[in-house]
Amino acid sequence: MVRIIYYQSEKKSKEVLEKSFLHINGIGEKTEVQLWDLEIYNWYHLLGAESLNFPKNKIQLLIQGVNESIKQLDRGNVNYFSNGLPTNQHWRLFKDYKADTAYLDIETTGLDIYNGIITTIALYDGTSIYYYVNGKNLHDFVDDIANYNILVTYNGKCFDIPFIEHYFGIKLNQSQIDLRYVLKSLGYTGGLKQIEKQFGLSRVDLSEVDGLFAVYLWEEYQMNKNNNALETLLAYNIEDVINLEYLMHKSYNLKLSNTPFKDKLQMEIPERPNVPFSPDKKIISKIKRHRFLDNYFSMIN
Repeated sequence: MVRIIYYQSEKKSKEVLEKSFLHINGIGEKTEVQLWDLEIYNWYHLLGAESLNFPKNKIQLLIQGVNESIKQLDRGNVNYFSNGLPTNQHWRLFKDYKADTAYLDIETTGLDIYNGIITTIALYDGTSIYYYVNGKNLHDFVDDIANYNILVTYNGKCFDIPFIEHYFGIKLNQSQIDLRYVLKSLGYTGGLKQIEKQFGLSRVDLSEVDGLFAVYLWEEYQMNKNNNALETLLAYNIEDVINLEYLMHKSYNLKLSNTPFKDKLQMEIPERPNVPFSPDKKIISKIKRHRFLDNYFSMIN
C-alpha cells in the first residue's frame, strides 16, 4: 500500500477534464480505459486508491501527472491540457470551458496566407454574433478575440489561425478545438459543407455558395459597391460559425458516448440563433452566371 499526499484544489471542479488521464505524458488510451474499468473515474479516485495493478513507474507517472494537472487547473492554464491531449481529443475541453469559447471563421481572397487578405471574420460565442469587415472594423477583431480562452474552428489549425496571425501580426495563444480532427476520428471527412450535409444541416439559399464564391462576392462588393453582395458574404460567413456550434455539441456527445460518462455529461444542442443578414438571390444568380461564362470561355479558348 502506498500512502499518497496530493495537492488539494480549492477551485470548482471540471466535470470532464478531471476524468481525463490522456493528457498525462506517457499515458495512452489503453491505460485510461483500464482506469475507468477499475472505477477510477477521476483524478481524486486515483489519488485515493489504496493500490493500483500497474507497473510502479506508470503509477508514479499517473500520480505526478494528476498532481500537476490539479495545479494547472487551479491556475486556469487551459493550454496545459490542450498541449497534452491529441488534437482529436480536444473536445474534452469544451464542456468545462464553454463560457470561454468562441466559434471562429474567416473569409479571404484566396488560400495564400502571404499574399491574400482577410475580407470578413465571423465570431460567435453562443450568445452574441460579431462580424468584421475589411475597410470597416476588421482590426476590432484583435481586441475582441482576447476575451476567449478556447477557439472552435474547422481546419483552423491549418488555415484560419495561421492566416489571422500573419495578417494581423499577432499570436493567438488560445487553446483550439479544430473540429476537422475530432470529426475525422468519428468517421466524418471532407470540407465543412460536406460535413454539414452528413449531419442533415441545410443552408437553403446559400447551398451553392462556397469559399471561391465568397471571393466573387467580395469582388462584387469592392468593384460595384454592392452592399447586397457584402451582406450575402456576411450571411455565408456567419452561417459557418453558427453551424460550428451545432457540430461542436454533436461531436462532444458522440465522443462522450464512448466513455463511462455518456449518461451523465451529455450536452443539449442549443437553439439556433438568427443570422442578422439575408443572402441576395439575385446576386447569387448573377455570380453563378458569370462563373459559368468564365468557365465556358476558358474551355473554348
